[in-house]
Amino acid sequence: MKEVSSNKCAGGFQKVFEHESSELKCKMKFAVFLPPKAEREKCPVLYWLSGLTCTEQNFITKAGSQLEAAKHEIIIVAPDTSPRGCNIEGEDESWDFGTGAGFYVDATEEPWKTNYRMYSYITDELPKLINANFPTDPERVSISGHSMGGHGALICALKNPGKYKSVSAFAPICNPMQCPWGQKAFAGYLGSERSTWEAYDATVLASSYSGPQLDILIDQGQDDQFLSASQLLPDNLIAVCSEKKIPVVFRLQPGYDHSYFFIYSFINDHIKHHAKFLNA
Repeated sequence: MKEVSSNKCAGGFQKVFEHESSELKCKMKFAVFLPPKAEREKCPVLYWLSGLTCTEQNFITKAGSQLEAAKHEIIIVAPDTSPRGCNIEGEDESWDFGTGAGFYVDATEEPWKTNYRMYSYITDELPKLINANFPTDPERVSISGHSMGGHGALICALKNPGKYKSVSAFAPICNPMQCPWGQKAFAGYLGSERSTWEAYDATVLASSYSGPQLDILIDQGQDDQFLSASQLLPDNLIAVCSEKKIPVVFRLQPGYDHSYFFIYSFINDHIKHHAKFLNA
């Protein structure tokens, strides 16, 4: 593991590291915010999963999370969104599939299945690396994300009852089996057998969730072009959660779009949401 950059920030440090990933068979970068308290003792961790086209940079430069994370003494880990430079034919052809669009699944189809294993990377390889190298409390972990990363955060929490203390999302892709982005990605990574897609669809997973109570916070911009294009489908997830008595706070925010300006506006609420469970 190699340190790529380190900047003093909010009394702590915003760092970026690079490592050789065994799951993804390529070099991967991830960002880590270390609050001042991390110099003295162990802190809980919030994983942030970014959306389509993003790298580890978008969140750390645009979201403005560091002051609130420092205040609540939370380490934030923000990985990249896909393997990079794997020389797979077609990996750079479209913005919503391949590079920058790993969709947080473990691919089963050629030519993607060797490298595109973001689900295992996020839930297994990366946390092990983080816990071995940083002052984390492995028992206190939460997860959040935006758009494709909101989908990632929701499925990681729903597939692993008890692993995460809380989950939140900004404008998540809630029902990928039913939207064009999800159908394109799942067909490519998982094949044409739709039953295999269910393992990575938050709405389907919520319908069979049984485990410790999971408190979900979702913010959605009302003027989000992808909401009106039926890419996000939050109503489908909300309906299932209310049926299954899974507590969701869903906030439709008037005037906000899909951008990091929206995330910046509400990120403090999300960090407070996670702090409530991480610092309990």
